[in-house]
Amino acid sequence: MWRWHFYAGIIFAPFLMILSISGAMYLFKPQIEGYLYKDLLTVSEAGQQALSPGAVIAKTEKGYPGSKVSSITLTNDKTKTYAMSVDYSGSPTTMYADPYTGNLNGSMNSEKTFSAFFKKMHSQLLVDGTWTNRLVELAACWALILILTGLILWWPRNKASVWGTILPRLSKPGSRMFWRDLHAVPAFWVSIVIAAIILTGLPWSGVLGPRISNLADQTHTNVPPFAYSFGAKPESATVAKDIADDLPWATQNLPVPASFASGGYVPLGVDDIAVIAGKQNVLKPYTITLPRGETGVFTVSTVHDKPGTDATLHIDQYSGAVLSDVRFGDYGIMGKMISWGDLLSRGPSVRLAEPTARSAGDDRTGIGIDQLLLHVAQTQARRTGSACEAKEP
Repeated sequence: MWRWHFYAGIIFAPFLMILSISGAMYLFKPQIEGYLYKDLLTVSEAGQQALSPGAVIAKTEKGYPGSKVSSITLTNDKTKTYAMSVDYSGSPTTMYADPYTGNLNGSMNSEKTFSAFFKKMHSQLLVDGTWTNRLVELAACWALILILTGLILWWPRNKASVWGTILPRLSKPGSRMFWRDLHAVPAFWVSIVIAAIILTGLPWSGVLGPRISNLADQTHTNVPPFAYSFGAKPESATVAKDIADDLPWATQNLPVPASFASGGYVPLGVDDIAVIAGKQNVLKPYTITLPRGETGVFTVSTVHDKPGTDATLHIDQYSGAVLSDVRFGDYGIMGKMISWGDLLSRGPSVRLAEPTARSAGDDRTGIGIDQLLLHVAQTQARRTGSACEAKEP
């Protein structure tokens, strides 16, 4: 057990340190990006009446020739901008529009933001290719071996004493026993938390993730067939995650239905879809993804801090019929457990997100992040070209 524990630690500990740092940075994305990109994310002055989402999209595409909006995220916070995913001259771009004027606060390359940088570090070690993703997943799985072998080595041999098992022996600083207890005792107390964080991340991994999803589908513990309002599961090679972002884990691999295209029908607009989403009691913030092609559908999706309000809707682009409507209540036991597990792993960020959002426009309030870290983040943003340029159509 000692050999397994030693070799696993020597080989994979460096990767686990990288995962810990990058995961922490990505975990606090709302707080850090709320500070770094405050001018993008907040409006300079909140107006009385916001423009419709369709008007904002039309003004953006007209003012920036070559741009094509693929999705827009709507929020009920009057101080926030509309975030739009845009294909701008072949480059994936996120544009932020003032909902009251329709003018852009600025734009960023979607692949070069602060969070995108640390997400790629967390999943691929900043190296393109599948093998790095598999290496990261292997390191995370070997962390479970570290925990198991460590617990076996820690297991008390003498039940009469708590010292060295649940309390460290600090009487001889610098001794082998001193360093052993400083390593083993704290590790014991945090082992359950570490294991929970690892296990809640595996459903998003490259190898085990699809297998966990398939297991959930086959056992009907993810999303059962009756979750579709139109009946049987559609036969489709396209799944939800291929066409939309901001999806709950349980609905990422659901087949996407098709709109019923017929001569003479005129596609609905984003404003109509926003009205339908309101009638279906979809809570903001949510993202509306526009249809692709004549048979494509509108997708309304949202992932909230409380999984019970998650929603994924596919809407016919001609009739406005809700082809599928999957909510948290439709999930099976595994889908619900993974959703709550995701909330558990994001716990600190979730608790801090709301006060940070309220204070984002106030220079007098801090976010509790070391200023040196923020300086490094800003430097990274400039180097990767993610600094934004404010423009008006």
